[in-house]
Amino acid sequence: MPIQRLRTEARYSDIVIHNGTVYLAGQLADDYDGDIAEQTRQTLANIDAALAEAGTDKRHILSVTVYLKDIQADYVGMNEAWDAWVPAGATPARATVEARLYAPEVRVEMTVIAALP
Repeated sequence: MPIQRLRTEARYSDIVIHNGTVYLAGQLADDYDGDIAEQTRQTLANIDAALAEAGTDKRHILSVTVYLKDIQADYVGMNEAWDAWVPAGATPARATVEARLYAPEVRVEMTVIAALP
């Protein structure tokens, strides 16, 4: 089965589809000035858009890794936005870790693995 790569750049592809599975590179907010809740909402909206482009949606997410700049300060705010977004009965496997992100203003990044319907 061929590998399909979307939004490909020199160093990575934002979306990779192979064998009925969709892999999203780290997704971020568009505006880094917002608090953790706003950055999380924007990140989740970008995930929705990328999944739609790949032919799937959040009900088909298998796994998410959440990277937080400051897990102590940002865990509750991230989860408030997450809980409002994730479909009841379709919660994916998830890990949340603290990480140094690529820019000091970035508070959250998420990687996603989803199935095609």
